[in-house]
Amino acid sequence: MNQAINNGAVRVLREYTGRGPTQARSVIDRNSVTIMFVDTLTPAERRLAENGKADHVMRTRHELQVLMRDDLVEVVEDALDRKVIAFMSANHIDPDMGVEVFVLEPLPASPTGVDAGS
Repeated sequence: MNQAINNGAVRVLREYTGRGPTQARSVIDRNSVTIMFVDTLTPAERRLAENGKADHVMRTRHELQVLMRDDLVEVVEDALDRKVIAFMSANHIDPDMGVEVFVLEPLPASPTGVDAGS
């Protein structure tokens, strides 16, 4: 599941930005998934950031994250066969990292009253 999420998320970022991150690592918890990316910026974004335009890069990345939301959610939902109920995303310039956080619909309680994921 982790590999499917990593590969799918890198593919989505590559489709939207023309270049995917060089590293991706996902952590799956009971009701959340976190994907950490390293080396996410395009050469043009790096050049902008180096020349005092990091705020522009961050705004543009935020707009891209809004556009990518549905595709990234689909990657996680398909890999886990669970519904995503919230999505949060952030980037950092130096070091060049990004994170995507997906909150999953809670698992139904078992007949014993304990979450099925316990």
